Amino acid sequence: MIVFVYDKTFDGLLTAVFDAYSRKTFPDMLLSEGDSLPLFYSDMHRVITDEEKATRVWKGLQKKVSSSALGCLTQSWLSELPEVGMLLFRYIRKAIDTPRSIETNFADPDVLQLAHIWKKVDGERVHLLQFVRFQKAADGTFFAAFEPQFNALPLTIQHFKDRFADQKWIIYDMKRRYGFYYDLQEVTEVSFNDDSREAHLITGMLDESLMDKDEKLFQQLWKTYFKAICIKERLNPRKHKQDMPVRYWKYLTEKQNFSSPSSKK
Repeated sequence: MIVFVYDKTFDGLLTAVFDAYSRKTFPDMLLSEGDSLPLFYSDMHRVITDEEKATRVWKGLQKKVSSSALGCLTQSWLSELPEVGMLLFRYIRKAIDTPRSIETNFADPDVLQLAHIWKKVDGERVHLLQFVRFQKAADGTFFAAFEPQFNALPLTIQHFKDRFADQKWIIYDMKRRYGFYYDLQEVTEVSFNDDSREAHLITGMLDESLMDKDEKLFQQLWKTYFKAICIKERLNPRKHKQDMPVRYWKYLTEKQNFSSPSSKK
């Protein structure tokens, strides 16, 4: 068994592909730094991420598959699934070695699995566009938090930059402890210390002391509207949970107990 160890980055994965072709040995297993090695293996190669090597592999892929297939690769990487690294490695190797494009060959199990993963990540992207709820802070910045199943936040940033170009905002992934800040000109990745005691970095909801003076009123109006359009006779809890995943509820204004903005009920 041949094992490659890399830094669990996309550039690191592309570097692993470059190294494999240079060494003429291809891994049976991809591990990240700190993972335990298997009990039996014949060769172990430690991949040192190299931007130039990664770029050469990417440019080679651009000649073999379409831009949509390349997008599928990068978007599937954001799934963070344990098997996605090795899956992408096999896909890239097949794309390079096969004379014809493999991207629509769904008889290939790797192509089919990658398509399924892409669909799941894209579904999470759509959920973020639907369910992000901004809260206006006293300084005029709009704050939103959520915990997506997949790391889909980067896929939504251009939308929010275009849609809310005239206001400052922070969108924060509570699960991965990072987000993006827009200052009316540029979008910057931000991350707060894990030991931060700020309530909104724990609950995802602004404390009333940090809210804009009209924010509480707007939240109440939104909750009232949400209740007004709800037809009790047509309630379907199962369908409701399918359309609005439960993992988003504690960050949705309409799902909060308004008497306590930080409530997760």
